[in-house]
Amino acid sequence: MADRTRAHVYVTGRVQGVFYRASTRDEARERGVDGWVMNIEDGRVEAVFEGPVEAVEAMVEWCHEGSDRAHVEDVEAEYGDPEGLDGFRIRR
Repeated sequence: MADRTRAHVYVTGRVQGVFYRASTRDEARERGVDGWVMNIEDGRVEAVFEGPVEAVEAMVEWCHEGSDRAHVEDVEAEYGDPEGLDGFRIRR
């Protein structure tokens, strides 16, 4: 599937307790992107997006803003081959 990609993303800033994960899930589902999002202990949010290249790139760009209450300082993204995720979930 050459037209699909995967992005593994780490988001730094005030991104926990501000509906960042729920907003990410909703945005990903709206764009038809598969994957997951979760809080990690160091205060960042980690996410994986899989789908059409344009949709995944749009999700990575969206992460720079995030939810209305978030204050994003940095977004790190590493691209690779999709692993066949289906649906989008919040991991706990």
